Amino acid sequence: MTHIFIGLFPLGQVVATPGVMEVVEEVDLISALTRHHGGDWGDVCEEDWENNNEALANGFRLVSAYTSADGINFWIITEHDRSVTTFLLPEEY
Repeated sequence: MTHIFIGLFPLGQVVATPGVMEVVEEVDLISALTRHHGGDWGDVCEEDWENNNEALANGFRLVSAYTSADGINFWIITEHDRSVTTFLLPEEY
């Protein structure tokens, strides 16, 4: 298995739920993944932003929130062990 490591942390295997794949364009997913990987946590409150920065430093789960060009909200979650990064819709959590 190949792990991508270009940004601030390993992404592990990148997967997406069927729901997010049906409604979010690939260009929006790629843009959001690039931001997530670089430490831009997207549309989260200041407290969640700080929690992600702490999680990055201490090896905890990372959660980012983004909005597609079509106005669809979706999340990206990278697990604490950096084995998997998942795209999903909030209602799929």
